[in-house]
Amino acid sequence: MNILGINVYHGDVSAALVRDGELIAAVEEERFRRIKHCAGFPVHAIRCCLEIAGLRGQDVDHVAVSRNPRANLWRKALFAIRRGPSLGLVRDRLRNQRVVSNIADPLAEALGVPKNALPPVHYVEHHIAHVASAFFVSPFEDAAVAAIDGFGDFVSTSFGVGNGKRVELFDRVYFPHSVGLLYTAITQFLGFHNYGDEFKVMGLAPYGTPDFVPELRRLVRLLPKGRFALDLRYFRHWRDDIRMEWRDGYPTMGLVFDPSLEKLLGPARKPDEPLTPRHEAIAHSLQVVYEEVAFHILNGLFERTRNPRLAMAGGCAMNSVANGKIRANTPFEELYFQPAAGDNGTALGAAFYVWNHVLGGDRAFVMRHGYWGPAYDNAVIEAMLEAERERGASLVWEREPDFAALCRKTAELIAAGNVVGWYQGRMEWGARALGHRSILADPRRKDMRDLINTKIKFREKFRPFAPSILVEALNDYFVDAVPDPFMIQVYPVRPDKREVIPAVTHVDGSGRLQTVDREHCPDYWQLIKAFADVTGVPVLLNTSFNENEPIVNRPEEALDCFLRTQMDVLVVNDLIVRRVRSGEPVAAGAGSRSVGAEN
Repeated sequence: MNILGINVYHGDVSAALVRDGELIAAVEEERFRRIKHCAGFPVHAIRCCLEIAGLRGQDVDHVAVSRNPRANLWRKALFAIRRGPSLGLVRDRLRNQRVVSNIADPLAEALGVPKNALPPVHYVEHHIAHVASAFFVSPFEDAAVAAIDGFGDFVSTSFGVGNGKRVELFDRVYFPHSVGLLYTAITQFLGFHNYGDEFKVMGLAPYGTPDFVPELRRLVRLLPKGRFALDLRYFRHWRDDIRMEWRDGYPTMGLVFDPSLEKLLGPARKPDEPLTPRHEAIAHSLQVVYEEVAFHILNGLFERTRNPRLAMAGGCAMNSVANGKIRANTPFEELYFQPAAGDNGTALGAAFYVWNHVLGGDRAFVMRHGYWGPAYDNAVIEAMLEAERERGASLVWEREPDFAALCRKTAELIAAGNVVGWYQGRMEWGARALGHRSILADPRRKDMRDLINTKIKFREKFRPFAPSILVEALNDYFVDAVPDPFMIQVYPVRPDKREVIPAVTHVDGSGRLQTVDREHCPDYWQLIKAFADVTGVPVLLNTSFNENEPIVNRPEEALDCFLRTQMDVLVVNDLIVRRVRSGEPVAAGAGSRSVGAEN
């Protein structure tokens, strides 16, 4: 039984392929279109899943769409009657619903089958797809489930339970109230207007102080049983024609905060204005208030379920700072997040919902790693290097077929201060690079974060980098942390280790860790172990292999990123490419080739 799950006409469109209850492939469209958070229809992602699975379109038995335009219709009608939103807002939402409801043509094109040969299509409510994406791939037989995000199918927050093959939602918070929207509003207020910029504010928050907590608490009211309500005087999304574009390409969203917010917090920051201590304080205060609301939601969920296990998804489940505090601030003892907890993950959830909940298929799969995308060989790389010779590039490269030797050489290069683009195996699923499409560096160097931000990533200096650590060393470096292979929880670095790994210790002494174990990530584990053998430190600085673009997918994209930035070394599969430094002779040894010469 082959089930294709898709997220369509939303941000971060994606596809996932489940065969007899086992995940075979999961990919995001942005990696192929090279448009961050790509919206529209995931044609390339669908075809990639089929290729990985070795299937043709006619082999797909069911399609699961992670939206249901018919969900909560009476609530939508009641809201329109009571609140009287602008006609433009109503038209925009109705247009989006019509597009989602009519996917036969693009689906048939993606599958390569006639419309009359399409398999059954199941429309799965957005938040059900969210919680299914966490629970059905978790190790839990039963758990409390929650989804917290901006909005999907008129819902922002869901409370429920998962048991065996079923998930049930027993309560929801509906539009226009949303803690995700609250975070977006302040993100825009701080001058970050691009779709998905909330993570920047989370990174900025530790630089500030909680000076604006009382003011921001006025924006949201906590209600019994984990519920909450926004003070809508400070928001525009519920009444004005806020343009949201999901049909194709880069998703956009108009400003959602009301001008009255400036009376409360002072003038909003323009995108090109410098960040000030006031902005840092607002970011810090937002994180404080968000955590208060999130823990209120989760404590209310626990009171209603009394289940110590939590499977959580939704865009707010990507708030790794809050995630690392859940066990300390709620009674939940065991947590599970899958690496694509945002809207990309709803494709996964829709597919497993159909397999487990609708069809009653057995649960036999637990997601313990995030490597569900395509893998490629080096077929085009050497030809591209030859082309770079024509342009005068100064590079040398060699092949190292012995993987242990490859890791040892790479570890030595990192320990010597080189920044390495590391490309191995199947591409990651989700927003985080987990050691297959990563830029790696020495965490011991205090200057390494600023160096990478300014010379390679070309991004804000306040943005932190993640520590990838051998799972065996977790307790030696972090306080009260649990293994997390998906880099989705932040924990304090032990005080005596902060000077050991300063490049991955944020300004507040924390780190968004990724634990790496030998069983589920053997290649990356072997590299970190080699670095530990060289330096005594079982940690690498890890950031995504990209430069203001989606994470690289194909080897040629990795090479292109390497060439246009100031990375020192590129390791693609068994190929090591190095820049020739000034004064270094360009010579090719046995089994190596050289490109260009130093001028």
